Amino acid sequence: MTTKLSAATLATLSTASVPAYDRAALTPGIVHFGVGNFHRAHQAVYLDDLFATGRDHDWALIGASVREADEAVRQKLGAQDWLTTVVEQEADHSSARVTGAMIDYIQPGDSAAILARLANPATRIVSLTITEGGYYIDPASQRFDPTHPDIVYDAAHMDAPKTTFGLILAGLLARRNAGITPFTVMSCDNIPGNGHVTQNAVAGLAELVDPALAQWVRTAVAFPNGMVDRITPATSERERALLLEQFGIEDNWPVLCESFRQWVLEDNFPAGRPALETVGVQFVDDVAPYEHMKIRILNGGHATIAYPAGLLDVHFVHEAMEHPLVSAFLAKVEQDEIIPVVPPVPDTDLGDYFALCQRRFANPKIGDTIRRLALDGSNRQPKFIIPTAMDRVAAGQSVAGIALVSALWCRYCFGTTDSGATIAPNDPSWDRLTQQAAVAKTDPQAWLGMTDIYGDLGRNPAFAAAFGTALNSLWQHGTSATLERYLAGAL
Repeated sequence: MTTKLSAATLATLSTASVPAYDRAALTPGIVHFGVGNFHRAHQAVYLDDLFATGRDHDWALIGASVREADEAVRQKLGAQDWLTTVVEQEADHSSARVTGAMIDYIQPGDSAAILARLANPATRIVSLTITEGGYYIDPASQRFDPTHPDIVYDAAHMDAPKTTFGLILAGLLARRNAGITPFTVMSCDNIPGNGHVTQNAVAGLAELVDPALAQWVRTAVAFPNGMVDRITPATSERERALLLEQFGIEDNWPVLCESFRQWVLEDNFPAGRPALETVGVQFVDDVAPYEHMKIRILNGGHATIAYPAGLLDVHFVHEAMEHPLVSAFLAKVEQDEIIPVVPPVPDTDLGDYFALCQRRFANPKIGDTIRRLALDGSNRQPKFIIPTAMDRVAAGQSVAGIALVSALWCRYCFGTTDSGATIAPNDPSWDRLTQQAAVAKTDPQAWLGMTDIYGDLGRNPAFAAAFGTALNSLWQHGTSATLERYLAGAL
């Protein structure tokens, strides 16, 4: 017997835990841009836990989006009263829960409705999971790009902006004009200093409108930094079928994830915040050490296994961890090059943290795909890989492994695996990347010449030499043989 998820069927579910609070009594306090899988497996779960304690029921979520394509998502969630089934998957067990922290989702593209909600005094936090590529960051400088056409448009149309940052700025402006305390803007994306990056985006747009407005944004609006973590693959028919088969629940858009989750936040919420510390969120004075650890070791580790596994036609992440060359490559790069340049983290052993990452990557039930890890390298490499390389060359240290990671990305972007299979476009700049990768086959410097991605690193003689050696080996000997040479210290 199966049950279609909805508010009316919650009481009949016996295979999953359900909200232990009256959802009808919830009132909104947070507008969230980017109602994707990670948000629903992370922030929404923490809030669901908090509401179950009987407190802070005035902090419910309202979803928002600037992408018209997200209307299909809104329809799927609306058909089940904004409920989500979250399935936590580990090698030896699985469990399902239905979360109910979101109570509405504004129609994507309805700027007037979004602005009305942002201007409402009840909205005290605006949060975001819009992916690393959604912040209008110049890859080379890692700074906000005020010349982007979307930003230029919003600066001239603040009455009906089209970007997330345009809407946030317009909402803040409306509150300022009405004498209402600014809401806090909280990024939940995997970006170093995500609060600072978000502040620079909002203030950078404001600078185009009115320098005085930009100054007000920087002094009056809070942008706390935060580190978030939970491996959460995309939802496909596989996940829907698994939920139906194992738990008898029909959910239009379930989320499958690991049981591990982590959230470290700066306690900078002048307009108030929910008591998330009671459900496991760690509030600290400085998030940076935790961010460096997670982005360099975990996200950098994902990038390290993504491209060799993709070139070897490996589909799932846990299968990559079962591949002796890929798993050994990850361990050597992490231990020899990444971890040594990660600053110390309070009460944390970095070796133990990496061992935890290895166990998480190897989880056979998650169904995380290599293609997801390899997605959007042009935005992720400058955040997850290139900073490690820059630290190492600055210290005069070897970059053989980290340069090989970058060379593997270049070889992947050529568009075929070692077996000759076609790699479908997997980056917003795919056409450009494939063209550059083709030229780099005989001229490796052509790849490093993308200064918007590599900045000054591409001109560093030590890195350029290591990259060229690695890329030439990949073309002459293939991925497996190149990994073997690196592991043997012969690359």
